Amino acid sequence: METVQAIKQRFEIIGNDPKLNRSIEKAIQVAPTDISVLVTGESGVGKESIPKIIHSLSHRKHGKYIAVNCGAIPEGTIDSELFGHEKGSFTGATSTREGYFEVADGGTIFLDEVGELPLTTQVRLLRVLENGEFIKVGSSQVQKTNVRIVAATNVNMFEAIQKGKFREDLYYRLSTVEIQLPPLRERKDDIHILFRKFSSDFAHKYKMPPIKLTDDAVEYLIRYRWSGNIRQLRNIAEQISVLETKREISIQTLQHYLPSEGNNLPSVISKTKSEGDFSNEREILYKVLFDMKADLNDLKKLTLELMQNGTSKVQETNKNLIQRIYGQNDDNIIFENKSQSDIIPLQTKLDQDDFDNEDVNDENYLFAETVEEEETLSLEAKEIELIKKSLERNKGKRKAAADELGISERTLYRKIKQYDL
Repeated sequence: METVQAIKQRFEIIGNDPKLNRSIEKAIQVAPTDISVLVTGESGVGKESIPKIIHSLSHRKHGKYIAVNCGAIPEGTIDSELFGHEKGSFTGATSTREGYFEVADGGTIFLDEVGELPLTTQVRLLRVLENGEFIKVGSSQVQKTNVRIVAATNVNMFEAIQKGKFREDLYYRLSTVEIQLPPLRERKDDIHILFRKFSSDFAHKYKMPPIKLTDDAVEYLIRYRWSGNIRQLRNIAEQISVLETKREISIQTLQHYLPSEGNNLPSVISKTKSEGDFSNEREILYKVLFDMKADLNDLKKLTLELMQNGTSKVQETNKNLIQRIYGQNDDNIIFENKSQSDIIPLQTKLDQDDFDNEDVNDENYLFAETVEEEETLSLEAKEIELIKKSLERNKGKRKAAADELGISERTLYRKIKQYDL
């Protein structure tokens, strides 16, 4: 069995962090078996090196090794890419095509960004993992394959499972052994070593002297968060190597190439879902509808109290609720002053049918039947009466009547047509 140091030299893995070494050790140990492996870690930590190590040390090393970026293949074609298709199975399928699982029979498939797989494809993949069977798109014939699957992801799989975006049974099939690579910020002793290696590589590539950091620049480099990990560090080294004429890089120059430290600090945000924080548009729509229903129920309660009591106390306790439900400057509200303190909303943007059709509890909503017979008068009847009186006082002039009623002329015209006045 090869040593960790020999593997790092062979695959050009730089660093001596204990967590990194442990990850490589686990890859060496599982390589001779056919166990499925899931490589986890943030984007840019170098997850693609682990499946190469596993394949090269396995008995499949003479077979095919295929790396598939699941996030880069459109959802409509990924089944065809992985499992193949028959001629005529869909538009553009002019010939039969072999998928990766058929081509890599006897070898290894690396599924990068496996968390991006559609649910339908996850079902097909689960079948391959369970019994080595798959079916081409557009075919009914079951085919066998003998491949080893190594997957990688940078997403939190447990969160994806809870949200219904990834199958739990597939996760446990893929992660028989899980190898986690540490982020660069947890490998502080390796950061400067990696930067020097990248600087040397780019100096050779672009035929120029390598860059060198001052002591304070080295300290800043090590303290930096590196949210993009090794990929970000490599890009920074390349930019500085190409753009800077001076070969000694100060901390001021280095800061010019790095985003503000504040933008890279971890946010202190509770993982608990706060009120109103929804995962998708459907939940947002449901909340809006529930809020509208609650407002409507509050409006019914308030209307009943006003019709039954008509006291100044009721008005004072419900004034804010009236303004919240109707809006303070809504042109579509008519108020009648029964006395100096009683205000009864007679017309809103809600149609009367909304009240008639609402499924309510009779114990909570007692309507006109409970009010004394001589005091019963529907909102609609009062509204008609007010509109008639206003039109009579203004000699049929709709604009003047609308101003008197406190509504728009358009709303008044609609009401005249609605009530056939």
